[in-house]
Amino acid sequence: MKTAAAFLLTCLTAGTALAETHEVGMYTRNDQGPMIYEPQFLAIAPGDSVRFVPAQPGHNAAVIDGMIPEGAEPFKTQIDEDVTVTLTEPGLYGIKCSPHYAMGMVMLIEVGGPTARELPEDLPDRARQRFEEILEAVAR
Repeated sequence: MKTAAAFLLTCLTAGTALAETHEVGMYTRNDQGPMIYEPQFLAIAPGDSVRFVPAQPGHNAAVIDGMIPEGAEPFKTQIDEDVTVTLTEPGLYGIKCSPHYAMGMVMLIEVGGPTARELPEDLPDRARQRFEEILEAVAR
């Protein structure tokens, strides 16, 4: 009986142990340019977490309206907050730095495998340009 209980406990905790935490740095400037998340694209599994780290001050991470899977919980961190979010709904998440959105500080997180990668019409020009660059790099 103890063996069966130990096996059950192992099975129940195995799913939790498999979830990963991915780290994203938020930068005013790095070797890839100004106003940047590093990395700019993540492909993760449902249940994985993303830790947003303010590598340089003045940044946050927030879901872009219209760029979140149906049923997913939107989030918006505080400026300079080191925070970890867990993403469970499959689909594409568009992330922005609220104060630097118009300057193109955006990233994409794809949860659960390839999905439709259509961009909303109402994106600021620099954000649209950055998203197109990200999608082009991912397609290679």
